[in-house]
Amino acid sequence: MAPRCSWMWRLPRSPLLGRTLPTTRRLGAGRSLSSKSPTPQICVVGSGPAGFYTAQHLLKHHSEAMVDIYEKLPVPFGLVRFGVAPDHPEVKSYGAEDKKELGIPGEKLPGVYSARDFVGWYNGLPDNRYLSPDLSSETAVILGQGNVALDIARMLLSPLELLEKTDVAQPALEALSQSRVKKVWLVGRRGPLQVAFTIKELREMINLPGTRPIYDPSDFQGLGDILKDLPRPRKRLTELLVKSALEEPGEKEAVRRAQCTREWGLRFFRSPIAVLPSEDGKRASGVRLSVTRLEGSGESAVSVPTGETEDMPCGLIFSSIGYRSVPISPGVPFLPRQGIIPNSMGRVLGAPGLYCSGWVKRGPTGVITTTMTDSFDTAQSLLEDLKSGALNLSNSRPGASAIRELLLLRGVDPVSFSDWEKIDAVETAQGLKVGKPREKILNTEEMLQLVSR
Repeated sequence: MAPRCSWMWRLPRSPLLGRTLPTTRRLGAGRSLSSKSPTPQICVVGSGPAGFYTAQHLLKHHSEAMVDIYEKLPVPFGLVRFGVAPDHPEVKSYGAEDKKELGIPGEKLPGVYSARDFVGWYNGLPDNRYLSPDLSSETAVILGQGNVALDIARMLLSPLELLEKTDVAQPALEALSQSRVKKVWLVGRRGPLQVAFTIKELREMINLPGTRPIYDPSDFQGLGDILKDLPRPRKRLTELLVKSALEEPGEKEAVRRAQCTREWGLRFFRSPIAVLPSEDGKRASGVRLSVTRLEGSGESAVSVPTGETEDMPCGLIFSSIGYRSVPISPGVPFLPRQGIIPNSMGRVLGAPGLYCSGWVKRGPTGVITTTMTDSFDTAQSLLEDLKSGALNLSNSRPGASAIRELLLLRGVDPVSFSDWEKIDAVETAQGLKVGKPREKILNTEEMLQLVSR
């Protein structure tokens, strides 16, 4: 079997891949273009939401554009397929290529996992299929207080019957069915007014069947007095936090909480300074936290250590402190500290004709709607440059045909859209047998063998 390369999809109008079409015709439109009006040939690298939203805007607003999308995996859609949580298929966020390190002693001990790897594991990302996390500890600590942290907590504590209806990877489902985790702490270095999760995820976590929230009421004292001055999204989120933490639950909710066997809680003003080893030094047994205080107020407040420390016993630790992008080529400018490509409205600085979108453009913030708006802005910058003549199309490059020829010379066979449809059909059929939306194929080689039949 010839070596396979990334997934390739030529847009617009009809989803044809792996075919080199004459550049004198618009794909799927059936009318000739004037030789005096070169067709814009646009390459999008990455088939996640940022890539697709950029392509969508280009095609909607330029009737002659030809767009090719390239993806390193044999399957498209990036973290729409592999990201966040299987029980939230409508809100999966677009991700970045690497995770941030904690940079503290003990970080590499068994029992410590990055949120990115754990999310990839339960979502069936081929690179993470061998993760095999140890879920034998009754207490887990998640370092971070964003949506991904809440997703992980929900996955650890959700009743099995809820997870069985999702497209969670089967090995993850089996491992979670044997999990002994009963308590999850989400630790943040700042306070309730700076949490990064959103109200929808918080509300769902508060009402998770079989699970009750635990709070320290002192963390929320006085917050009700400043609610009126907060921006609306932060105000609604804080109102829910204060109500859940300080108000006595109704009779029905009190009975529900009393019957719960699992719990989760928020710990504020704590920053990790070391992972504590077990007595034999072979695995994590806890995390040492620096007690912090805030300087400043609101979103811009920064945490500073007080000099006090606190040890939190646990055998399972997740680092959910963010993602970062990585450079794709020595020829593409990159700011490693910020994890972004230097750009102005998506135009890569110092590289005319090159654009960026998604987290590599703005950093690892926001959710899918943020990525949509961001991608539309990048596409609009490209369209404006086409209109103004800033992009010279008179010396048009061969585009996708040159990529096809290069792959042919190297003996590499790309995966086409029709190949993806074969994978999709098998996954969907396997999922139907067990009552799931799909049963993801976790092995890249298995995917390639499937499409070559």
